[in-house]
Amino acid sequence: MLRAILYSIVAVLAISMLRSVIGILAKSFHDFVNPAPAQERRRPSVEAGGELKRDPVCGTFISTSTALQKKVGKEVYYFCSRECFEKFRRA
Repeated sequence: MLRAILYSIVAVLAISMLRSVIGILAKSFHDFVNPAPAQERRRPSVEAGGELKRDPVCGTFISTSTALQKKVGKEVYYFCSRECFEKFRRA
């Protein structure tokens, strides 16, 4: 009786490990056959929080904690990207 329980536990563990290995191999094969574009592979980390401000160039709302800022007089402008910042500077 004890031997049957032990065999059952070993069988369950072996099947679980085999499923894990097969899943990892299948995902690796899928990624090899269908590679994701470079933009999808690496996602930039974005800090959460902060007040949302509107980019004056493109109109995108951006968190004040991650935005590029430019102070003109007493007014502070927030930009979503370096490109918008440069367009604003040239204008």
